[in-house]
Amino acid sequence: MAKKSKFGRGFLFGVLTTAGAVAGTVYAFKKQVVEPSEDEVSRIEENRKRANRKAHQAHQG
Repeated sequence: MAKKSKFGRGFLFGVLTTAGAVAGTVYAFKKQVVEPSEDEVSRIEENRKRANRKAHQAHQG
């Protein structure tokens, strides 16, 4: 019986460790790739708005 219990605990520990590693990888990917690209898109959008206002202001009269 002790062998089954060890196997069950080891299996559960392995599953939890793997799930934690996957979650950490996904979180790191999000922080390193997804958020910077979202920031870049918002920065470009803000620059576009600013340039549009500046261009319209230059031709007011």
